[in-house]
Amino acid sequence: MVAIFSFFLLVIFGDDSLLELNRVKKERNILIKKNEELARENNSMYNEIERLKHDPEYIENVARRELGMIGKNEIIFKIEKKTESVAAGEKK
Repeated sequence: MVAIFSFFLLVIFGDDSLLELNRVKKERNILIKKNEELARENNSMYNEIERLKHDPEYIENVARRELGMIGKNEIIFKIEKKTESVAAGEKK
């Protein structure tokens, strides 16, 4: 009876125990989720690369958004807001 009890203690708390098995399973599940997330991110990047290679409208959109570029024959109007002190000075 003592031998059986010792065997169960060894199985539960030993080097390759059930506790270690549970820890490894949790770690595996975390790695699987991270791998799925990275696969989605890679797919998204692949799609963006393909659009940058073949879609002129997308390239134009990116150039406008990220680089602040404008097209030919376009004019930019900058409108400056008046500060409160200047606006208050004009009212007097």
